Amino acid sequence: MPKMMKAVVASRPGGPEVLALVERPLPHPGAGEVLVRVEAAGVNRPDIAQRRGAIAVPAGVTDVLGLEISGQIVAAGPGVAPSMVGTSIAALVSGGGYAEYCLAHAGHCLPIPAGLDHVAGAALPEAAFTVWHNLFERGCLAPGDTVLIHGGASGVGTLAIQLARAAGATVLATAGGPEKTQFLRALGADVAIDYRSEDFVEIGRRVTGNRGVDVVLDIVGGSYISRNLAVLAPGGRHVSIAFMESALVEVDLTVIMMKGLTLTSSTMRPKSVEEKSRLARAVGRHVWPLVASGKVTPPIFGTYPLTAAAQAHCLLDENANMGKVVLLCGKHSSRAGESAYGRDQGKAVRHVERLAVEG
Repeated sequence: MPKMMKAVVASRPGGPEVLALVERPLPHPGAGEVLVRVEAAGVNRPDIAQRRGAIAVPAGVTDVLGLEISGQIVAAGPGVAPSMVGTSIAALVSGGGYAEYCLAHAGHCLPIPAGLDHVAGAALPEAAFTVWHNLFERGCLAPGDTVLIHGGASGVGTLAIQLARAAGATVLATAGGPEKTQFLRALGADVAIDYRSEDFVEIGRRVTGNRGVDVVLDIVGGSYISRNLAVLAPGGRHVSIAFMESALVEVDLTVIMMKGLTLTSSTMRPKSVEEKSRLARAVGRHVWPLVASGKVTPPIFGTYPLTAAAQAHCLLDENANMGKVVLLCGKHSSRAGESAYGRDQGKAVRHVERLAVEG
């Protein structure tokens, strides 16, 4: 194997133009770890936050971006079954995914579901772990429930819609604009709400006969919180997984007390190795069979080579994507630009070029 590899880091806090392709020494797997030759890496909003300097890289974690990968295991550390070497996997990682090689804990790796390639495999781990844990374990979504999913066109949102439908729930989902709401309906949302022109509280109450929804999966925070609490039914569960507007909110506890609501939240990256391994087993048991059967699929909005990570980030910065954006790091890099839903990737290229010129 090579001694050096190509990887993408943020040279300083800032916009997509600060992403740089660098050479780094090939990492070596420690106890319980494997080394993966990366074929593809998913692009996620925590990557955007790290690039902007909004979140710090955890101690002991590489500054190379990327939280989910797919590829082939090429080396195993102490305590890892040698039979894992040579297998194709998808993995949740704490960092390092935007690279030609990446370390992963063996317990956080899952075989790529039957019928999927590495591109689709890389689009699954972050969303699958997040949705399973937050929507089903913390939000206790059950058959017959009604759920409101904000950011329905995001990577997490698209998977949440499909998994909620597969679980027998009625799904309401929000997105911005008619093209995105049409996309949500095609994914299986029972009601797609254009948050730019429609009131999700009024629609949620009307759809449920004024009872309200059982679960809200929220990525906005800020002004959405009071509205989410208003649309929740008695005994409802509010699950926060991101705060695109603001994490600081004022809450009327009377509403929570009168309705008996539950407010909960979590984030994936700081969880222990053991907890992530537990979640990997749960995802493999509950989510992977749905993907393998074709009932759930990660829609790919666009693909980019590793050298064009900045363009990929532009799409998320502009909230332009419908589904996942994936970086191609290995033999699949020739497929860059393929997309089921992408419209104008050249727009992202021009945007990065303009930012670079403006400094």
